[in-house]
Amino acid sequence: MSETILVVEDDRRIRDLLRRGLVFEGYEVITAEDGETALRAIRDRLPDAVILDLMLPGIDGLEVCRRLRSVSNLPILVLTARDTVPDRVTGLDAGADDYMVKPFAFDELLARLRALFRRHRMEMAPDVLQFVDLSLNPRTRQVFRGQREIQLTAKEFDLLELFMRHPNQVLTREMIYEHIWNYDFGGESNIIEVYVRYLRTKLEAGGATRLIQTVRGVGYALREA
Repeated sequence: MSETILVVEDDRRIRDLLRRGLVFEGYEVITAEDGETALRAIRDRLPDAVILDLMLPGIDGLEVCRRLRSVSNLPILVLTARDTVPDRVTGLDAGADDYMVKPFAFDELLARLRALFRRHRMEMAPDVLQFVDLSLNPRTRQVFRGQREIQLTAKEFDLLELFMRHPNQVLTREMIYEHIWNYDFGGESNIIEVYVRYLRTKLEAGGATRLIQTVRGVGYALREA
């Protein structure tokens, strides 16, 4: 399901630009042209993120931000013509997660929005990921198989975390390259096979069952045999 974004902007041209661009990127968009309409929309349906202008008629953007932050920790991106340092500080203190000044580049806005979603997902993620008797703590970067702690290198940990966040899902080589190595290695490299072998050796020590399964011709999956 795509994320829903509430765009609160009194300038119709900018509001329509954001709506069209975000819909094209696959987001569901709700719009509001003033603070009162925005608060009413939030009461009816809490969005996944808010893009918020500060200079709104009636209830201004700062008050909308404060009220929203009092009931939710969803990402808030302030978009405004106010560009002084005190204005930025006031917006952030009101509860905004990020602050962009008009005029803005839409590609940068998208990048900042994606970063806010990533940060929010990390904050909402469970402290410990669990699969069968395998547990992984993203904060402390500790891994256990039952009561046995497993020492992993940074890349081994990142690869295992990717599997743990997508249990029972087949991850293709392309997906793994993109998330772990950012295509730093060519398509003919066997780096994935090497690191899967490293992980299996450590996870299966002492006769433990195999959890990282090979899906021939496709990739790998974290699942019970």
